Amino acid sequence: MSLGTDIHTYFDGRWHKGDLAVIGAADHGAWLGSSVFDGARYFDGRAPDLVPHCARVNRSAEALMITPTITVEEMVEIIREGLKHYGPEDAVYIRPMYWAIHGDATAIVPRPDATGFAVSLEQVPMAPPEATATLGRTRFRRPVMEDAVVNAKAGCLYPNNARMLAEVRGRGFGNALVADAMGNVAETATANIFMTRDGEVFTPVPNGTFLAGITRARHMANMAAEGIAVHETVLTFEDFETADEVFMTGNMSKITPVTGFEDTAYQVGPVARRLREMYWDWAASQPL
Repeated sequence: MSLGTDIHTYFDGRWHKGDLAVIGAADHGAWLGSSVFDGARYFDGRAPDLVPHCARVNRSAEALMITPTITVEEMVEIIREGLKHYGPEDAVYIRPMYWAIHGDATAIVPRPDATGFAVSLEQVPMAPPEATATLGRTRFRRPVMEDAVVNAKAGCLYPNNARMLAEVRGRGFGNALVADAMGNVAETATANIFMTRDGEVFTPVPNGTFLAGITRARHMANMAAEGIAVHETVLTFEDFETADEVFMTGNMSKITPVTGFEDTAYQVGPVARRLREMYWDWAASQPL
């Protein structure tokens, strides 16, 4: 199922109109889960941080023992060519992806000589500035490196995210605040998480159980430039219950204020508002 509308697909060396079928039923990626992807955004005529997203999908492929076949520079050029199908008024979700085609003699380990590659461009609106979210607790946790390939943006990790979301949505929340293996807060089911207290910002320290996102890093750089103190540290659920404000960051929506965590309510705070302004100002300064 496609995520958005007005889709263009890059496959086999050229762009195609529509949601093209690119993977075979016997491909390693289809039945053994060896697929990775990344997500970038195009809006207001720009694709901010496109290079880091393309670099990360190649790192993700290597983490899953898939051989990346497209350089970052080539991938950026391919995507920019595809974005010519859209206007500056369009918001587009950019998804480069790899999957293994063949396995070794056991079928389990991907063979390095056969890698599938595609890019999907889908017109998906940006979330409105007033969008917010609520969070609930889930019994499902983030895995560790010994359990799963958590250093990759891999499709095989997302069923765990899905059951987190299904559990909390069944209780009326929009997203899940998720623990790591030690029981401390890692992130949400779909995005990185921040909280504020007394004008300072706190976010879980990357500990190998979740991806410290590209948009997360961009907001942290913007905060540093603005003189806003931000701390990467161990955070508990109790810390979030006593926070002044809470917000999520991620590629899809960039920043989303949180208005509730279980029985705790928050106002949309000044830090989240300022970070949104800074992100859009920074994005507007990037080359077309």
